Parts: sequence; C-alpha cells; structure tokens
Amino acid sequence: MRQLSYERADDPAQAVAALAEAGDAAYLAGGTNLVDHLRLGITAPQRLVDISHLDLADVEDLPDGGLRVGAMVRNSDLAAHPRVRPDYPVLSRALLSGASGQLRNAASTGGNLLQRTRCVYFQDPTTPCNKREPGSGCSAVGGWTRYHAILGASPSCIATHPSDMAVALAALDATVVVLGPGGERRIPVTELHRLPGDEPHRDTVLEHADLITAVELPAPSPGARSTYRKVRDRASFAFALVSVAVVLEVDDDGDVPMVREARIALGGVAHKPWRARRAEELLRGREASLAAFREAVDAELEQADPVSGNEFKVPMARGAVLAVLAELTGLPDDGVEADGDATDTDHAGGTTEEAIDE
Repeated sequence: MRQLSYERADDPAQAVAALAEAGDAAYLAGGTNLVDHLRLGITAPQRLVDISHLDLADVEDLPDGGLRVGAMVRNSDLAAHPRVRPDYPVLSRALLSGASGQLRNAASTGGNLLQRTRCVYFQDPTTPCNKREPGSGCSAVGGWTRYHAILGASPSCIATHPSDMAVALAALDATVVVLGPGGERRIPVTELHRLPGDEPHRDTVLEHADLITAVELPAPSPGARSTYRKVRDRASFAFALVSVAVVLEVDDDGDVPMVREARIALGGVAHKPWRARRAEELLRGREASLAAFREAVDAELEQADPVSGNEFKVPMARGAVLAVLAELTGLPDDGVEADGDATDTDHAGGTTEEAIDE
C-alpha cells in the first residue's frame, strides 16, 4: 500500500500554506476525479490537503446583480439554486447534463473546473501520454480518437476538456477567484484553461498551491436567452462528443430581429472550453436568420483540424450550434440538425425541471 499524509484545512489560507510547503501535494474536495486517478495510478501525491469542509459553500448575490458561487458548492445544489435556474439557465442545464445524480451531489464547483481529461490513453498508465508523462508521446495520435479534439490541438496532445459546467461558464464570461501564496487574484474563466502546445501536462494557468475559492457570474442582461445542448453517445452519464453553450441577446423592436450580443462556447472539441470568437463577431449586429447563423458557424469551423476517426465532429458541431441558435431565436429548425448531422442532441435529458426530478 502506498503511503501518503493527510491534512484537513480549517480555512483557505491554511490550505494554501499547507500545499505550498509540500512540493508533491494535492487538494481534496469532492474527490470525484482525484480518487479515480489515485486508484488508477495516474497520480501519486505524497500529501492530501482536505478542503471539503472549508466555508466556501455559499451562493451569494453581488452588488452589481451578479452571483458569487463558492468553490465548494455542490453541482446539484448549484443547478437547482433559485437564482441560477431562471437567470442562468445555460449553467443549470450544463450541470444537469454532467455525470450522474450521485456524482453531482459530491462534485464541487472548483473541482469541476479542474477535472482532468477523460482521454483513454491518459487514464491508462501503461500507454505513453505527454499529459501524464511529458515527453513520452501521444498515444491518441493514430489511435482511437472519437472523443478527441478538432480545434486548438497540437502534435503533443489532442485530448479534450471534459467539463460541461466550464463550457457554460465560458459563455457567461464568468470570473474565477483564486487564492495563492501571493494573495487573491481574479482570472477570466476563458483564460483559466490552456491549449496544449508543447506543454499539455499544464491544464491551467494556475500555479502550485493556488486554490479556487469562488466563481463570479456577471449580472444577467435583460432579455438575454441562453441554453446548453450536449451531443453524446448515450442519454446520461456520458461525456460530450460536442456540446454548445449559447447566451444570446436579440433586438426584436424593429421589423427584423437583430442579434445585439452573442456568446458561444463549445465543449468536447478542444483542450479547453472553446469560445467561438469568430462566429460571435460575425453575428453581432446581423439579422437573426439561419443564413447568418450558417455563415458565422462555418467561419468558426474553418479552423477545425480533425484527425482520422473524429471527422464527424465538424458537421456535428455545426448542426448543434445552428440548432441552438434557431431554438433561441424561435426560427424554424427543420433540417438544421440533419444538415449538421447532430440528430442525437439532448438538453440535459429534458427540461431543467425534468432533470432535477430525475
């Protein structure tokens, strides 16, 4: 049996100090990812600092109308929160599409952001993996790639980030509050995760001992519409082949509805939640029409570089984004999903209310 030390932190500052003094250490929150990796032999920290009892489990209103979510708020509690369900439906639906009810009851907000890839080669310590052992190679290149990246990958790694919640937070322009040895700082969630480059073992921009203490959501814009759609191999407890989070503001005052603001994030397609910046730019100030939507999505996916075995993700992503935009603008979506070959999409297993009752 492998030996390790265990320490239970009483406050965030103590947790940071405990991890800072130990080079080979890890935070333990819900444990839904870390414990699996300990069992698989993927990671072997010599010290665990338990943060599960820290006073970081509140959801609080911010003075500007936004919301502060403590890092230890459980995924199931956040999805059902009376502010989140009506004001941030994209987040509620993303959370409810993840994992299973049992895991959502244990998983924390901070831990969800920091979960590592579910690439089968990363989780198999008998295979080379640059993310697990830098410089050893990427077994996914030329291997089984159904769940792998089509955007932002590198020759060193084509793995994807597994979080549903992080994709919704990217579309919401959320901010991550981090406490480190040098004090507190704030990081836009779109800048938290890294593309692999030649350092795929670095998932985020966080440094050793940095602790996520909260996530802050901006105030919802009046009239904003949002939702999350996930395409997966089975109806529940499966990671995304492609997922889409959209926050849309449409001006309906004139003769023709116009897109005032669009924020689009994709999951299951890159090493991090992928903000569709090209598509967003093309949609702002444009008529809310299927023709405009297609032009914007096609421009975004020009960057796609699939590998053998996951080429289907390009039309799947196209169809999923088009279907969500059509839904949020009330446009007829006849043939939209079929056009993109994304016919097995779902909304967290139904409406938010149905998923909560599952």
